[in-house]
Amino acid sequence: MLEALTGTGLAASAGLNAYIPLLTMGLLARYTDTIDLPTGWSWLSNGWTLLILALLLAIEVVADKVPVVDHVNDVVQTVVRPTAGGLAFGAGSSSETVTVSDPGSFFSSHQWVPIAAGVVIALVVHGVKAASRPVVNTTTAGFGAPVASTVEDIGSVLMSVLAILLPVLVLVGLVLLVFAGGWVVRRRRRRRALSGSGARQLFG
Repeated sequence: MLEALTGTGLAASAGLNAYIPLLTMGLLARYTDTIDLPTGWSWLSNGWTLLILALLLAIEVVADKVPVVDHVNDVVQTVVRPTAGGLAFGAGSSSETVTVSDPGSFFSSHQWVPIAAGVVIALVVHGVKAASRPVVNTTTAGFGAPVASTVEDIGSVLMSVLAILLPVLVLVGLVLLVFAGGWVVRRRRRRRALSGSGARQLFG
């Protein structure tokens, strides 16, 4: 089950930032012994791959902290983040780590399952992130965007590292994401109720 938690944590991380979990795996595989990528995923630790991921991450980090631009970025990332989540789950769940010594046993009969699961997990997390940003921007006049984005980036890094080193703690991160999703739903419903009552007062 630990490989499933590793993949889940990496996919959830990709839902917040597409490039952080892939870059984390690549760097750790290239420069440490904490993760051993299987042959099919060794390209993640290639120097050119790491450079490209680092450049894409830099663009993402800047774009996600600018109001309005962050919304456009989220629209584009609707495809990118789930794709990265599938790759992250597939690579992470099939790699040997400090806590997983036999990663092939859990998904050995259905190799497509981890990739599909990663796509779904990342898409759900991305949906919560994309839905929360307009709420943050509206309630803070745009000043909250850099803060929210920085928190998301830090959360993505922590989730990626924990998924590889201490996958059991991924459950804590998932609980926090569920609470965040609930907060977003409540805030959006409150905004709609307030706008609806305002419209009724205006035209009533």
